[in-house]
Amino acid sequence: METIEIEILNRITDVPAPDWDRLIGDEDPFLEHAFLAALEASRSVGADAGCMPRFVLLRAGHELVGAVPLYLKTHSFGEYIFDWAWADAAERANITYYPKLVAAVPYTPSTGRRLLVAPGVDGASVAAKLLRGVRAVADREQVSSVHFLFCTDQDLAWLTDDRGTSYVPRLSLQFHWENRRDRPFASFEEFLSTFRSRNRKQVHKERVAAAAHGLRFRTATGRELGEDDWEALQRFYASNVARHGGIEYLRPAFFEILRETLAHRLVATLAYRGSTAVAGTVNFEKGRRLYGRYWGCSENFEMLHFELCYYQLIERAIEHGYTRFEAGAQGEHKLKRGLRPAFTHSAHFIRHPVLARAVGEYVRTEAAAVAERAALYAAHAPFRTGVES
Repeated sequence: METIEIEILNRITDVPAPDWDRLIGDEDPFLEHAFLAALEASRSVGADAGCMPRFVLLRAGHELVGAVPLYLKTHSFGEYIFDWAWADAAERANITYYPKLVAAVPYTPSTGRRLLVAPGVDGASVAAKLLRGVRAVADREQVSSVHFLFCTDQDLAWLTDDRGTSYVPRLSLQFHWENRRDRPFASFEEFLSTFRSRNRKQVHKERVAAAAHGLRFRTATGRELGEDDWEALQRFYASNVARHGGIEYLRPAFFEILRETLAHRLVATLAYRGSTAVAGTVNFEKGRRLYGRYWGCSENFEMLHFELCYYQLIERAIEHGYTRFEAGAQGEHKLKRGLRPAFTHSAHFIRHPVLARAVGEYVRTEAAAVAERAALYAAHAPFRTGVES
């Protein structure tokens, strides 16, 4: 029988890329070795960022059969399923909350597998061993808690089964565009035909307003972009963060490395005045999914945000036959643009029993409110009654 070994590594580059990527699957660009390596090489993660890799690996002999993308964090920035209230409650109760462990892709509010299991192995058994490895890291680092963010339904089942893992599920909400399952949309106009008349007219009005600026629109992959385009995308990202008083999680070098290693996953929608890009978005695609991530502009243009962040990308999703377009965190304004409410999941282990009970009560109450809000959004969606979904 092959020896089963748990290993903890502090750099993704210590794992051979083919071994890691074999665990990832066909529709998640963010878990790929190249994306995680770009975060490390650009120092977007690391001690200075308060987000330090602690990858949990499971090997059967020399074969990598499981892994968890785990990060030791000294804050809660950039998570999008936030626990600031829990940290505040812990502080008021004299309970140390940081450091903590987060299983997720840093700064990326996209659902994906967190308990990575190789094809052809016993998933439940591998997941159980990985969770023991995570708990060992938690004990070694003396963390207050462990948080699996934006995890899949299968992950959630493994995390909250009856074998004493003590992870509490939490329900959250995003907005996703979904293609029709049985008969995918053939065009954007066919998609709009599922809207009520007034909502369809509103979308047309917004697109006319965006086009009236006289800008040239372009959708291109990273391989099709020139040096000026890449520089513009980084500039737009930084300026938008500054405009909203946020934190520039991704260092400039991240975009340079991305161009070298993951340009084939990137899709940009750009608006040009002449040959100069004045607005743009950074998105990623893999398999049959498209993921919206960052937006920015050099000046304000009415309705341009909706055109580049939603309508151009929905058109691309339809053209390529994608099943889903995830437009990122938050934003109920997305509902009128044809994105539907979609549940996202996380699971949380809290070491301190008093805080754990309080968190458990909170997430149960919160889940009911989230479900109620999702139903309210669905009732106010722009779609005609009875249209095919």
